[in-house]
Amino acid sequence: MNKYILSGFADEFDKDIDGQLAMMHEQGLEYFEPRSVAMGLNLADCTIEQAKEIKRKMDSYNIKVSAIGSPLGKVKLSDDLDAHMEKTKHVCEIAGILDTDKVRVFSFYPHEGKTLKECRNESIENVGRMLDIADSFNMTFCHENEHDVYGENIENCVDLLKTFNGRLKAVFDMGNFVLCGCDPLKAYEEIGPYTEYFHIKDATASGAIVPPGCGEAKIAEILAMHKKPTFVSLEPHLMTFEGLANLTNRKYDNPYVYENKQVAFLDALKRLREICG
Repeated sequence: MNKYILSGFADEFDKDIDGQLAMMHEQGLEYFEPRSVAMGLNLADCTIEQAKEIKRKMDSYNIKVSAIGSPLGKVKLSDDLDAHMEKTKHVCEIAGILDTDKVRVFSFYPHEGKTLKECRNESIENVGRMLDIADSFNMTFCHENEHDVYGENIENCVDLLKTFNGRLKAVFDMGNFVLCGCDPLKAYEEIGPYTEYFHIKDATASGAIVPPGCGEAKIAEILAMHKKPTFVSLEPHLMTFEGLANLTNRKYDNPYVYENKQVAFLDALKRLREICG
């Protein structure tokens, strides 16, 4: 196995699973991290039959899943969390159909008017509920550091990972750490031992999303420090794509101008390949 196994969020290239798979086949990519699979349809909202059809299409291109790019845990603590746990079970079923044991998750937005610290115990409790479900399906849940969820910064990520003592892994997103005002190298020193795989986006401290290698995320340095064979999953966010408004409450700024999202994604892929050698 190579040290870096390329994957990515192909919905940033095409809204539809057919276009995603065709591009990956053309680009020689063997893995992807499915998220949106059609206009406005997240994989987590697919039926079992739709998931089986996606798997048939994947097999026709000989493309596999590195992890499910799920929205689990990306809801408010004031939302209906019992319903969210049912969705967690459904996502685990879909992951099994797509033949992966890895699911990307988050650690919940706080109650309105409360700080992340004030909601710490409730966030931990509900991440634990999701992990109980993951265990029952033999799934590995991987937490992404994301703006405004409990695990947005280094301290809270370490708290989560240590609390669950190996049951929860990390998806290390260097760009998100930059956007949250954290030093990505310092973050890796703390979180590296828990890291299951990487999300690749680059950013500047001013809040701009930029192509890989063009910002302050120190992607090359961190990947060089990681000694185990690892998936690196491209999530460039260089242009608005279908479903983004439903996935984040943050507006991204990018000083790089692209003709369209296809050109943007392929430029990011080219730059990531150069970083990975």
